[in-house]
Amino acid sequence: MSSACSYQLWQSDYKVLAMDKTKLKLSVDLTPAEPLWKLAPTRDADGGPVSDVLMIIPKLKTKPELYIKDTLANIEFALKQFSNEILFANLDMKLNTLWVSFKAVPGIYADIVSTLKTNVPEAVLVGDMSSRINQD
Repeated sequence: MSSACSYQLWQSDYKVLAMDKTKLKLSVDLTPAEPLWKLAPTRDADGGPVSDVLMIIPKLKTKPELYIKDTLANIEFALKQFSNEILFANLDMKLNTLWVSFKAVPGIYADIVSTLKTNVPEAVLVGDMSSRINQD
């Protein structure tokens, strides 16, 4: 995999791709989505380990088009802040999920999640137990 970011943001039958670090590009893709295990990298360009984060953005696909576009822009803004670390991102509009694969750098997981949460507050980290732990 190259060191350039590869963002895939799915919206219905539209596939938004950015193969560089500057802009997402829209293209129509009528083929079925590939499973993430085929798309997401398991090693970075240097053979190093990769970490992943999965977030749910509740009811995103039911929101107005302008809201969805704003959310995509906010995700793009958040991801660009880590353009040297992020290897792959996929937003599945049918499932309302955001998958991000990145270089396994100490501390980067929390930084990416907090930046995404700041820019997309409704996003929920899958497997996050901190809200339950803090209630006790």
